[in-house]
Amino acid sequence: MSQNPSDVAALVREPRPETRPHGQWKIDGTAPLNANEVWKQEDGGLAVRERIETIYSRQGFDSIDGTDLHGRFRWWGLYTQRKPGIDGGKTATLEPHELEDKFFMMRIRIDGGQLTTEQLRVIGTISTTFARDSADLTDRQNVQLHWVRVEDVPEIWRRLEAVGLGTTEACGDVPRVVLGSPVAGIAADELIDPTDAIAEITAKYIGDPELANLPRKFKTAITGHPSQDVVHEINDVGFVAVEHPELGIGYDLWVGGGLSTAPRLGERLGVFVAPDAVADVWYGVTAIFRDYGYRRLRAKARLKFLLADWGPAKFRDILETEYLGRALPDGPPAPTPTTPGDHVGVHPQRDGRFYIGVTPVVGRVSGTILTRLADLLEQHGSTRLRTTPHQKLVVLDVPEENVEPLITALDELGLSARPSLFRRSTIACTGLEFCKLAIVETKQAATAAVLELEKRLAGIDVPQAISLHVNGCPNSCARIQTADIGLKGQLLPDGKGGQEPGFQVHLGGGLASQDRNEAGLGRTIRGLKVTAANLPDYVERLVLRFLEDRENGETFASWAHRAEEGALQ
Repeated sequence: MSQNPSDVAALVREPRPETRPHGQWKIDGTAPLNANEVWKQEDGGLAVRERIETIYSRQGFDSIDGTDLHGRFRWWGLYTQRKPGIDGGKTATLEPHELEDKFFMMRIRIDGGQLTTEQLRVIGTISTTFARDSADLTDRQNVQLHWVRVEDVPEIWRRLEAVGLGTTEACGDVPRVVLGSPVAGIAADELIDPTDAIAEITAKYIGDPELANLPRKFKTAITGHPSQDVVHEINDVGFVAVEHPELGIGYDLWVGGGLSTAPRLGERLGVFVAPDAVADVWYGVTAIFRDYGYRRLRAKARLKFLLADWGPAKFRDILETEYLGRALPDGPPAPTPTTPGDHVGVHPQRDGRFYIGVTPVVGRVSGTILTRLADLLEQHGSTRLRTTPHQKLVVLDVPEENVEPLITALDELGLSARPSLFRRSTIACTGLEFCKLAIVETKQAATAAVLELEKRLAGIDVPQAISLHVNGCPNSCARIQTADIGLKGQLLPDGKGGQEPGFQVHLGGGLASQDRNEAGLGRTIRGLKVTAANLPDYVERLVLRFLEDRENGETFASWAHRAEEGALQ
């Protein structure tokens, strides 16, 4: 079913009215309309691996072609990291080569979040050997390393691929990592195990040149768990387990979600996808994006913009008639979740053993911690674990008698199975420390806020988790619009003629969960901003005000949307 650009050109439809083309291959043809589209067609991102292995790793950073460095390297999970000492005020004024260091962030792709202790130990050893002991758990189930030299990349690939891991299409205009339920195949209350569907998608299509030139990134989420634990509403395509009254258990299909500077929640197509049809339907949605996605302006090139113009009915029709060649049955929506989707704590497996969800602070770990964790799990009878879309880990297959000893040992590593309210519900993006797009620092600010709030709110009964998401720029890698308290980094006047790091505040966002029936974006109030230094004061004040004002079991998000502006300051 794969198609080359030249094949797609032969299928060009009737001419568009006299308007500027959007760069849709099936309508406008495949002639590139911007510089990115030019180099992607001339020499795709996958091709750069050979040059990394045979030229750049041998001749060093200064030998790297500029287009390879700032474009094609991403197809292999590599971005240059930010040069230390450049403040956030210069992010928008300096050229990329002025911001970047001669080191890389490397994103290790972990589809479905599934890891063995052997794989974890390899990641940990790579970190301590080649990445200055750095490691972050991301909110897309990946592990990111920093301080990687191009000279070391081939050896890192060799070690990763020897244990079934890699960095192929971890970044770039490609199908990114497939989010999967962290408790796939093991939770006692799971509806269906999506592991086979995820494996089929990744085996068939990741690294396939036919899908390696999409208009922009393409994000996937698949879950068979009733907690809907993969943030499907903000992915380009999502499959959520549902029971059909006649057809049994399969998936509800969502398309067109995404955040960044133009947030849009995904929408149901109203179809039922049988388990053995997931990969074909996934390919159809991805190919629609390839063929019809807007390529002229990168700011408008995500699938959400196409869905906004088409609507779900037209999208479904094109999917069924042009890509699947068959109609999909109508399907019901999945029920509202009744349990948290972060899986923190101790939970029964279907086989009588237990899984334990643990959280570091805002995803920050290290190679040393990961290696020790691998050893620790094996000592307690486990050889499997999962990463989560919430910057957490889930340890699998723990015998009952080892649960409490393991929890104690995990605490000593900084991984808590019984975390405080804000340690559990706070995430943060990479921020100014390494990211060239960032305006403010995030990891340290968020960590400091968590530690301070743990002291200030100790002993206070807060009836629900209140999510705090901290982002260093407007791009929302930390999902600020879908947090109870979302913080978008910016520089604020310091009252002395200068600037200091701070945040614009979003309040009351969230995805479908046990606390809300459906996803919704946060509320922004003009002028509502907080400095990084005053972040603990602000959150403490807000939480106490919520507790004082809430009515009849009201959630924080509901209160934040109805409260007077003055109560939210």
